[in-house]
Amino acid sequence: MATELDKLAIAEAVQNWALWRDAGDWERFRTVWHDDGWMSATWFQGPAPEFIEVSKAGFEKGVSILHFLGGTSIDMKGERAIAQTKMTISQRGAVDGVTVDVVCTGRFYDFFERRKEKWAIVRRQPIYEKDRMDPVDPAAKLALDPQLLARFPEGYRHLAYLQTRLGFTIKLDLPQLKGPAVEALYAHGRAWLDGAPSAFPG
Repeated sequence: MATELDKLAIAEAVQNWALWRDAGDWERFRTVWHDDGWMSATWFQGPAPEFIEVSKAGFEKGVSILHFLGGTSIDMKGERAIAQTKMTISQRGAVDGVTVDVVCTGRFYDFFERRKEKWAIVRRQPIYEKDRMDPVDPAAKLALDPQLLARFPEGYRHLAYLQTRLGFTIKLDLPQLKGPAVEALYAHGRAWLDGAPSAFPG
């Protein structure tokens, strides 16, 4: 039976993810994941330990990707839970010599499981709802390549544009506010709560 203490533990893990990752507190960041945890992002899809290592390397090189969290909604069933948390991803970088900030609004959609009395993340999948790009210097002139911009999905178009300019390869079929990708994610979230053998479909 779900308890308020369970929900507090899940919400705390969600908050610790953002705080410890953005602060570069890598050893504590590892503790919010189960050993088989999986992270998906625009620029990375893979095991949590690998995500930690590439995030650490980027942090040390000055890659600036920060997160801000809003409210969390948690659905629980037995030893499993789905947590949805409002968030923004903020990345700073250079586009054609102009320093910009991109802010992407969306949700973290997290598959949680309690193992040995510990709630931790099995799979994290962001949902990308909308984004924008602004020069840090408001007097700067910025002209985006319309053909490149049009390649990317609407929910994370400017984030993908910046990350592509920075050398990242971007996944183009991630969940957005509406559409088949997010509906499939919701369906598998329900399946996870009902005992699906994996946090991934199929």
